[in-house]
Amino acid sequence: MFQDVASFTEAATDITFIAGLLAALAVIATVITLAYPVLTRGQLHQRMKSVASSRDEMRRRSRANLTKEHDNRLRHDTKENVRGFVERLQLQKLLEDPTVQEKLLQAGMRGPGPLMMFYLFRFSLPVVFFVAALFFLFFVNDMGMEPQMRFASAMGACMFGFYGPNLYVSNIGQKRQKSIMRAFPDALDLLLICVESGMSIEAAFNRVGAEIGSSSVELAEELSLTTAELAYLQDRRMAFENLGKRTNHPGVRSVATALIQAERYGTPLGSALRVMSKENREMRMMEAEKKAASLPAQLTVPMILFFLPVLFIVILTPAYISFQKMDEKGGNKG
Repeated sequence: MFQDVASFTEAATDITFIAGLLAALAVIATVITLAYPVLTRGQLHQRMKSVASSRDEMRRRSRANLTKEHDNRLRHDTKENVRGFVERLQLQKLLEDPTVQEKLLQAGMRGPGPLMMFYLFRFSLPVVFFVAALFFLFFVNDMGMEPQMRFASAMGACMFGFYGPNLYVSNIGQKRQKSIMRAFPDALDLLLICVESGMSIEAAFNRVGAEIGSSSVELAEELSLTTAELAYLQDRRMAFENLGKRTNHPGVRSVATALIQAERYGTPLGSALRVMSKENREMRMMEAEKKAASLPAQLTVPMILFFLPVLFIVILTPAYISFQKMDEKGGNKG
């Protein structure tokens, strides 16, 4: 066993081995860097395909409103077993949440399918977590707990299963909002250029959505969906309001309000977009300054846990070695 440890230590400290390992890591990092744009483009294609399906759905709804034919073809295709289970147990009434649809839209989950899955998981996960926790604590490992504590831990797992879907959707929505916030000032500049060049607002949204996809797939998806809503909704104001609700970003909401006022009162759109672009850039700069100001407080705990012990070791170890050598010399003289 000691020979294996010694051989492993010798191989780990070999310069050739270390150089080969670093070269392999560099090759892997290079491959990931070169493949990232391709993967992002694939994600953008998938999102645009989803937007195209939403556009087709709005087209079918528009035709149905014109002909007054409301049939089952207007509904999204979802799994019938999940829909039937949710409808039979009336989970929408039992687990009613007035903000769930808005949260799902902000997370990029549209249609009744994600809503049904949300209610299904919110109903089933507490039971699954509760039974799993009871089985583990009573039959696998009690972890030194009393029966009352084990039952309380199982109830805590049940609560986590109940609020888990909300946390998951909120986390996705926050990540999506951050991606939109980073790319929106650039998209607004592109939108201003397109509008001042003579494009209509629909063509400008479509063009900006195609260009901004490399920076933010989420923002490109929202702009493309807004283009579809402008084409098929009866009231164009609803398309801009839906954009502000889906993104839940104050900058996007202010731009949507400016676009609504420009549509209603005929005010110049270019000047309004120029002001909004400046405000969003200042908002992004303020957010960066806020993060930079909070950085010292955030680095306090990592410095205490990681940097200071290493610093003490680096400073005190040579002194300790010198002291040991002085003791050995003194012992030899004695």
